[in-house]
Amino acid sequence: MTPEEELAQCQAALRALLMSPLLRDPEKLVLVRRHAAELRDWLTRETGWRLVVDSESARLFKAVPDTLDATRPALGRAGEPFGRRRYVVLCLALSVLERADAQTTLGRLAEEVLDAGTEHAFTLGSRAERGDLVAVVRTLLGWGVLDRVSGDEEAYLAETGDVLYDVRRKVLAGLLTGLRGPSTITAESFDERLAELTAEPYADTDDLRNQAIRRRLTRWLLDDPVLYFKDLAADELAYLTSQRHAVIRRIEQATGLVAEVRAEGIAMVDPDDELTDVRLPEQRTDGHVTLLVAERLAALGSASTEELRAFVRQAAAEHTSFWRKGVTDPGAEDGLLAVALGKLTALRLAYVEGNRVTGLPAISRYALDPPTVKGT
Repeated sequence: MTPEEELAQCQAALRALLMSPLLRDPEKLVLVRRHAAELRDWLTRETGWRLVVDSESARLFKAVPDTLDATRPALGRAGEPFGRRRYVVLCLALSVLERADAQTTLGRLAEEVLDAGTEHAFTLGSRAERGDLVAVVRTLLGWGVLDRVSGDEEAYLAETGDVLYDVRRKVLAGLLTGLRGPSTITAESFDERLAELTAEPYADTDDLRNQAIRRRLTRWLLDDPVLYFKDLAADELAYLTSQRHAVIRRIEQATGLVAEVRAEGIAMVDPDDELTDVRLPEQRTDGHVTLLVAERLAALGSASTEELRAFVRQAAAEHTSFWRKGVTDPGAEDGLLAVALGKLTALRLAYVEGNRVTGLPAISRYALDPPTVKGT
């Protein structure tokens, strides 16, 4: 194998881990296992992330740049974001599965989640409440924590049947990504507990401080669509100003991404359009609405949510024959705008503060030039 082929394989393996930090795809897992030593060395040096690989899965223990970032929630099958109840059910289900047998049923899991969540006053009497548990179970199936043996979740929802699962303990044990065990944390408030769970060792020398800054910047560039210079602390900006070319070169060589550097920040662009879970432009109704809202914000700079609702309402009337049914129903613009703003904030193209939406610098690429008519 030529050096170029080796590099391409190693890039493909790292890209697979970045897309699926809990990786079970057999074909991609072969690549990761083949290049595990190089991947571990690079990830440890450049990001501080830990990689664990076995015969069944690969787990990249990532540390997010910002624990307060709520723009990328867990999603259900239809793309709906998890709410507070689903997250609580997910945590309860994981605690139950840790003590479960090698096999369990959805009905048994439901009973044990109810017992564990007594203080939360959970019930599963309605189809919507059972739907929350099913959404959690399907997430665990996607992660590989559970494998379906027989049955179907739709039968459980309709109260006409049950589902049997294998519990994969190795995968379950590798879900938590905190730098310390939750049982060792003594803080009481949520914010304090989260801070302790994700706290990294304090760097007390210049070399260690520079290493910590480089790792934070690399994580940011790998995880976020755009890194804006205005969001950096003074020491981070100073380091990036002096070491930008070296940091970017290492990321480009390891991943195949290409840096786009502007006056306001840096975006690592994927020529193959693979390393993203949110796309713009995108087909279908929600994608078209998002693109139209992006164009509007690029033109205005900022707008109130009421102005944008009116804009979406007007756009729905204009495109009703192409968009899905119901877009012109009273109040439909609220849901359409919510989805659009969710995508734009996740892509770091806009931010919402109160009832005001402001476009960030990268949204200017969606601005439309005024039409011109060439003389004949």
